[in-house]
Amino acid sequence: MSDLTTTYLGLQLKNPIVPSSSPLMHKVDSIKRLEDAGAAAIVLHSLFEEQIIKESNLLDHYLNYGTESFWEALSFFPEQKSYNIGADAYLEHIRKVKQAVKIPVIASLNGVSTGGWIKYAQKMEQAGADALELNMYFLSADPAQTSEQIEQMYLSLVRTVKASVKIPVAVKLGLQFSAFANMAQHLDQAGANGVILFNRFYQPDFDLENLEVIHDLELSTPDLLRVRLRWAAILYGHIQADIGITGGVHNGEDVLKCMMAGAKVALMASALLEHGADHVRTVLAELSMWMEKHEYESVKQMQGSMSQKSVAYPAAFERANYIKVLQSYRPAI
Repeated sequence: MSDLTTTYLGLQLKNPIVPSSSPLMHKVDSIKRLEDAGAAAIVLHSLFEEQIIKESNLLDHYLNYGTESFWEALSFFPEQKSYNIGADAYLEHIRKVKQAVKIPVIASLNGVSTGGWIKYAQKMEQAGADALELNMYFLSADPAQTSEQIEQMYLSLVRTVKASVKIPVAVKLGLQFSAFANMAQHLDQAGANGVILFNRFYQPDFDLENLEVIHDLELSTPDLLRVRLRWAAILYGHIQADIGITGGVHNGEDVLKCMMAGAKVALMASALLEHGADHVRTVLAELSMWMEKHEYESVKQMQGSMSQKSVAYPAAFERANYIKVLQSYRPAI
C-alpha cells in the first residue's frame, strides 16, 4: 500500500487532496461528507473584505474598482445589506466545522487592503482555524498606479497578517504579475508559508440583446491545469513556501501531475461540485492504483520529480519549448 501522506503549511495530511473554497463549504454536513470520503483538509469559502469593512468609507472605493467576481461569489456584489452581516457568522461557522470534523480547517480571507484583515485574521485563529488562506486580488483601474505599488501592497499585507497570527498563512493569487517568479520569491521572503497557483477570476460578459453586463459561474476544466503545473515546476526548489495547485484538478491523474510538478497539495472545487463529495474517494483510488502499478512507495517520493530542476531538459518550461512546439506543429490540411 503506497503512502499518500504529505505536509502542507506545517500540517500533517493523510493525502494531498484538499477541497477548496466553493459553495460546498457553506454547510457543515457537506464538509463532513468530504471528510468521510477521504479529504485530507478543507479550505472554507472566503470572508470578503467587503463583509469586514461594512461601516468604512473604503467600501464604496473598492467596490467601484471591481469589475470581476470570484469563485466564492454566487452573485456579483449583492446589495450591501445582504452581505454586510457575514463576518460574525463566518467565525461561528469555523467553530461549528471544527467541532464536526477532525481534519484541518483552513479559513480564507478575500481582499486587498489592511482594513479589518488583521482583526479578523486573529479572530479566525481564535475560532480554531488551523491555517489561513489570503485569497488576494486587486484590479487596478487607475492608470497612474504602477505594478510595483500593487506588488508592495500585496507584500505589506502578507507581512502584517503574518505578524498578527501564529497559525500558518498561505497566499492564493492570480498570474497577473509580469515577473511571477520574482513575486513568489518576495512573498516567500515576506513570510508566506504557502503559495497557491492560481486563483480563477471570473470575467464579465455582455448581453447584446439587453445591453447589460452579465456575470456567470463556469466550472473549471482540466485544460486550466497546464499553466499551474508549469509554474509549480519552475518555483519548486526556489522558494521555501509550500506550493499548492488549484484550478483544473479533476481526477487522480491531475493530482499525480501536481505532485510531480512540486506541489504539496492539489486543491479541488469544480470536480466536487460536478460529481459530489464521493468523488474524493474515486480520485484517491485512482491515485493509489497508479502509484502501485508504477511502484511508487509514497507521494513524497514523487513530489518535484518533474520540476524544472529535476528534468533532463529544463528549457521545456521556458521560451525554448514555445518555439519548438510552434515549429513542430503540422496542420492536417
